[in-house]
Amino acid sequence: MDDPRKHQVSLRGASAKEITRDALLEKVSQERELRQYARRATAAALFLQRVWRRYRVTKVVALELREEWEKCVKQKQAGLVITATWISSHVVRPFLFFVTCLSIRKRRIQATEVDSMKSCFQMLLDSMNSTDSKKSYCSLAIGTLEERRVWGYQTRKLISLCMFVLSECDKSRPGSQDIVALTSLAMRLVVVLTDVKGWKSVDEHDCQIADAAVKDLVRFMGSGESGLYSSIRIYINTLYAPCSSRTKSSVQTDDRFLITASTITLALRPFHASKFDLNGLGLLDVHNVAEKYSVFLLTIPWLTQRLPAVLIPAMRHKSILQPCFQTLLILKEKILKEMLAMDQSKFHVSPKVIPPVGWALANIICLATGGESDSVDPGGFHQELDCASYLRAVNTLAENLLSRLENVDFVQENQDLQSDVETSEKASCTVSCETEMTHGSIKLSFLDMLRPVSQQWHLTDLLAIVNKVGHTQGSETMTPKRLEYSGTLELLDIVHFYSFMLRMFSFLNPRVGSLPVLNMLSFTPGFLVSLWGALETYLFPRNVCSGHKPYDIISKTSGSGKDGNFGKRKNHGNNDGGNKWVSVLHKITGKLQAEIDHTDLRDNQTKPRLVDKEDSSDVWDIEPVRPGPQGISRDMSCMLHLFCASYSHLLLILDDLEFYEKQVPFTLEQQRQIASVLNTLVYNGFSQSIGQEGGPLMESAVRCLHLIYERDCRHQFCPPVLWLSPARKNRPPIAVAARTHEVLSANQRSDDSLAVQSIGSVITTTPHVFPFEERVEMFREFIKMDKASRKMAGEVAGPSSRSVEIVVRRGHIVEDGFQQLNSLGSRLKSSIHVSFVSECGLPEAGLDYGGLSKEFLTDISKAAFAPEYGLFSQTSTSARLLIPNPSARYLENGIQMIEFLGRVVGKALYEGILLDYSFSHVFVQKLLGRYSFLDELSTLDPEIYRNLMYVKHYDGDVEELCLDFTVTEESFGKRHVIELKPGGKDVTVTSKNKMQYIHAIADYKLNRQMFLFSNAFYRGLIDLISPSWLKLFNAGEFNQLLSGGNHDIDVDDLRKNTRYTGGYSEGTRTIKIFWEVISGFEPKERCMLLKFVTSCSRAPLLGFKHLQPTFTIHKVACDIPLWATMRGQDVERLPSASTCYNTLKLPTYKRPSTLREKLLYAISSNAGFELS
Repeated sequence: MDDPRKHQVSLRGASAKEITRDALLEKVSQERELRQYARRATAAALFLQRVWRRYRVTKVVALELREEWEKCVKQKQAGLVITATWISSHVVRPFLFFVTCLSIRKRRIQATEVDSMKSCFQMLLDSMNSTDSKKSYCSLAIGTLEERRVWGYQTRKLISLCMFVLSECDKSRPGSQDIVALTSLAMRLVVVLTDVKGWKSVDEHDCQIADAAVKDLVRFMGSGESGLYSSIRIYINTLYAPCSSRTKSSVQTDDRFLITASTITLALRPFHASKFDLNGLGLLDVHNVAEKYSVFLLTIPWLTQRLPAVLIPAMRHKSILQPCFQTLLILKEKILKEMLAMDQSKFHVSPKVIPPVGWALANIICLATGGESDSVDPGGFHQELDCASYLRAVNTLAENLLSRLENVDFVQENQDLQSDVETSEKASCTVSCETEMTHGSIKLSFLDMLRPVSQQWHLTDLLAIVNKVGHTQGSETMTPKRLEYSGTLELLDIVHFYSFMLRMFSFLNPRVGSLPVLNMLSFTPGFLVSLWGALETYLFPRNVCSGHKPYDIISKTSGSGKDGNFGKRKNHGNNDGGNKWVSVLHKITGKLQAEIDHTDLRDNQTKPRLVDKEDSSDVWDIEPVRPGPQGISRDMSCMLHLFCASYSHLLLILDDLEFYEKQVPFTLEQQRQIASVLNTLVYNGFSQSIGQEGGPLMESAVRCLHLIYERDCRHQFCPPVLWLSPARKNRPPIAVAARTHEVLSANQRSDDSLAVQSIGSVITTTPHVFPFEERVEMFREFIKMDKASRKMAGEVAGPSSRSVEIVVRRGHIVEDGFQQLNSLGSRLKSSIHVSFVSECGLPEAGLDYGGLSKEFLTDISKAAFAPEYGLFSQTSTSARLLIPNPSARYLENGIQMIEFLGRVVGKALYEGILLDYSFSHVFVQKLLGRYSFLDELSTLDPEIYRNLMYVKHYDGDVEELCLDFTVTEESFGKRHVIELKPGGKDVTVTSKNKMQYIHAIADYKLNRQMFLFSNAFYRGLIDLISPSWLKLFNAGEFNQLLSGGNHDIDVDDLRKNTRYTGGYSEGTRTIKIFWEVISGFEPKERCMLLKFVTSCSRAPLLGFKHLQPTFTIHKVACDIPLWATMRGQDVERLPSASTCYNTLKLPTYKRPSTLREKLLYAISSNAGFELS
């Protein structure tokens, strides 16, 4: 081991305390750092002293210089001659020095400097107004080289000073009147300095030199050094704006108007100066100016609303907007980054509500489109506006704004900001401007600026340009790079624009959503047909001529003579009766009446042909959209999004006459194509992962697909294989799909739409891709899993545990069941043990092993759903489907009874017990959580539907029909008049408002009137059946699930799943005769037999193996004398049934004829036990 003393060093010879080498080095380093720190501190102190001494000396000198300057100015103003040279050396030079020291460096105008600035500015203005070149300050700009240099330096400083004064012009400050007057002088000075026409002393031969000097000044103004645009931005903030706490003065002072007009003049002046500069630097200058203008001015909230209306036309001019559009397209990354960094704090509008890029978007749209208050061109594009550049620039801003708005962090910040504002409002009595303006009002005001995009002229004018370009361009092709900055407007630009607008309106105003834009898009003649034509070209290339590129068909279709002049404004006033509304739909198709008639003839020939080429399911699996939203191009995604959103909106008002017979806006063949595209897209979108960008497309596609599918369910126009096609090759096993769906549904947040992008969402959103039989199996799998989970939770731990025992009187089965079971809620999933009490009041013998509970459910539903009971009635259609009785609300416990019946139906579904009842399509739609529209009224009340269609297509004056906005109901002999809208009894139905009346009637009958009952029934139903399970089926399938399959039975299947008791076997003679007789029955007779035995006339959906209890034939021994048999006699006893056990008690018949006769008699007598 080394001796530790070898590593020690003695500093003083024989020192008692030794120190290591490392410690010594560390100590020396610390001492060195201390000395360096002391030197730096000393140097910093000396520097601070120098700065302070310099500041004190400079301030003293500036104050002294200002006093001398004021004396000098007063003496000169007393009558001495003032020359331009003297102004430059004795007025401007010292003035700039002391003003810079006393005001500019402090970034605030001192009250003592206001008078000095006024005197200097006024003296300069007086000098420039002189025609004597010796007295005019501007004459120095054309003097000697030294005079030009000094003049250029001083004028730049003066311009910067005037911009500083402009930025300090805040009328809310004390002494603001003096500041306003000073700012007015400053703006007049800069306007004169930068306009050679205001230089009265300049001769014609000196104009070229003067022009060069002015251009240098204007170029300096347009650069960032002068602070022109930043100062104008600050000043405009002081003007009145909508949604602010500032009060708008009724009369604007002359000084304030002069300042505002001067600022706009100066803001636009660099554009005009660069316009006439033909050298290479001019192009760079105009881009720099346009960049500053766009970043500083166009991002001002409510810019056009703050400024006087007479100034707006100058800002709308092509020479201003066009450079901004071009610069934005060329330097978009840089400009968008600068916009994002803009400080919005002084505008009382948080960028977390509307980012600066959003205000740039709104201001550009307002400037490019004008407005109702614009006397020059109300509601139209500027005549010289380059719409292609305009639309591409707006698309750039809109895309960036949406990426910001839809960003998850931004949404969270917005929510946090809203909660902070609400908290501060409660905590503080002094409410700032930010808290006065609710975020909702800011967003609504912002959307109000975008109102022109929801007006039809905006779209039709753009489409007219596309048509014109399409006809003149011919076969010319352009590369994407050239196309981006060219003046050629493409339909794809319009598609992107309106797709962005739909998303923006939906995000900023969720309550109304994109309804204004959708209304316009859906009813613009020819637009939807043109849009689908472009999609069809890409999606179905075999159906169109080769040689056309995608989207080429747009210019041809939308430019047709039927509705081709999109430049003309359309007036949709419906003053001429019902045919006007139909004519609008005809215009949407872009067809003439003759073509419609031709289409009718053609489709009459093809209507029966639902299965020819459709037999091949690959026809309906559209290859271009198989990758889902993530696998298609961005252009195609926007086009599909716009089409789905617009068409789904139009589908809400299309009636069956227009859809199936007149076939507007598309033929049935096209409808099938649309359905197949959306079906393939949605299925594959959910089967794969969907990014945030695919969300809007998926939402609109799902909505449109549901509307088409529900219409097909009500009146079939698509082959069944179409809906199954996408999942034909890759459907998962039933058990796997069900378990995946349950796991994902349990983890899914209730408010997270389209969040579970997997097979679980396929089951919930597009269950129709699975065959109905598989969905029934899936439904049973859900119930099986639920029972297993309940067993694990101890709810069904053992035999008869947690079962519900009830005693029911035969004559009061509904009342007793309601009193004993209604309060159980989801506990009704447990077993029910029923004990019946006979009419005589005596308990009936027998134990309930499932049969009595089945009998109880069938009997209680039979009694409660009977129209005589008053809770439900039957529709006036031939099917006589069940619908809640409107008078049920007046019955005692009427609503609670309907809720209880929902639990009864839920219990039947949960246990797999069939009930021989079917509900109205409209009522089931409510249970499935879907809204009903006009066409579904035909399934509820055909007479009312026919009457409404008569009103809709009425040719004369609708007022002749003497209708108002009311509906009359009758219950228990009393008539109740219900207003469809406030004051409806005083509103007469006219040709203008008849569509409102028709949809109001339909909404009342289909939704409002039924809401109370459907809601109650739904509450009871979901106590036992999960809502996600119900969504597996449509309305017709729900009825099949409840009441069974087709109106016939499979005899072979029944025979395979029949149990024999009492001595019967499959080989017994009577049993063989029985199956022979059953096979010879009519379908109706077989259904009657099934109802006789099981109380339900329909077979289980998945076959008789799922019938509980099992279908049983029990032997009833009936011996007859031998002599009777020899004489040809047979058993006289009739068959009977025990429906609670699904048992047929069959005597031992010997002859088929006897069995057939007795069996038909029994099943036709509507009796069971009593026949025994």
